[in-house]
Amino acid sequence: MGLPKAVRLFEEGPREGFQIEKGPIPTDRKIALIDALSATGLKRIQTASFVHPKLVPGMADAEAVVAGIAMRPEVTYTGLWLNDRGMERAIATGRLAMIGRISTYASDAFMQRNQNTTYDAHMKAQGDMLDAYRARAISVEGAFVSAAFGCNFEGDIPLPKLMRVVRDLFALFSEHGTAIETLWLADTMGWANPEQVRRTVGAVREAFPETTIGLHLHDTRGLGIANAFAGLEMGVADFEASVAGLGGCPFAGNPGAVGNIATEDFVFLCHELGIETGINLDALIDCARMAEDIVGRTLPGSIMHAGKLNRV
Repeated sequence: MGLPKAVRLFEEGPREGFQIEKGPIPTDRKIALIDALSATGLKRIQTASFVHPKLVPGMADAEAVVAGIAMRPEVTYTGLWLNDRGMERAIATGRLAMIGRISTYASDAFMQRNQNTTYDAHMKAQGDMLDAYRARAISVEGAFVSAAFGCNFEGDIPLPKLMRVVRDLFALFSEHGTAIETLWLADTMGWANPEQVRRTVGAVREAFPETTIGLHLHDTRGLGIANAFAGLEMGVADFEASVAGLGGCPFAGNPGAVGNIATEDFVFLCHELGIETGINLDALIDCARMAEDIVGRTLPGSIMHAGKLNRV
């Protein structure tokens, strides 16, 4: 496909990262990081997750975090919810952009572990969520497939199985009178390799050429940026990333596993390739160092530690 001229970055760090830190992390420090990220040129930041505080204690202050952000008009601030109750909490803040998305899993074993449900029951619940979005006049952006490339509990996810899940999603959207604008493929547990990314993106694009493909890549085994480059080679221009590499799935069975590709590392890659991001890399590196100070441990981002190249 060739490299895109520009990419859209969706920052996940404040939600994906702080939800798994042992903490407690003070609310004002979470807000400070979001405010700093808002000044880097990032256009979309996921701020918090509206989930049960007993299950994810790090998100117990979600409403307080959202209330404290010094919101900039050029930035879209979003939240994550998994059910109707979480969505109502997000709406009640009165400050977030309500952008609908449904999610499913390519791994039955991970779905059972994470949601304690069957595939059919989960898809039925996602259909109900589409109806809930329509009832609230919330626009639906697309769908998200977790463990799209492999699973610690099920192993490799064969491409035909993934494609069955993708086709089921498109059928579900059609049944509920809407369409998938963006299909997000997530390497939740770090199983992907660059060739697999190329093959998978190619297969989805061939089957659904009008749909935008986004990638959510974890760097669990050190291939995150290589996989991102493979996505760029396939023309993918939408990526989710996490400042300093914050985060990781608390249910993925990878003790100590790192999170998404580091936002600043991916921005550095894009700039080296001549791909426009609209982001001030120096400011973003400062944010990465702030994130490391907030959590009080070394984070996996590379550029924050090594620095940029000083070309003559």
